[in-house]
Amino acid sequence: MRTIRASEIGTYIYCQRAWWYQQRGEPNQNQAELASGIEIHEQHGKAVIVTGCLRILAVGILLFALALLVYALTLQLL
Repeated sequence: MRTIRASEIGTYIYCQRAWWYQQRGEPNQNQAELASGIEIHEQHGKAVIVTGCLRILAVGILLFALALLVYALTLQLL
């Protein structure tokens, strides 16, 4: 049984002829647009990774600040 991917369904819904060409292994005529789309997706992926790293850094800084606050309050109680 063959797995049907979401992109294949999207291609079929958009253009049944394009899906048919894809099934036959015909090369796409819009190579420049495909390359541009790949580049945009790569840039977005890098941005997602950077955002995740910055979020982890922010949580670390917040935890460090909370630890300093607890330490300062503990010194005042002694």
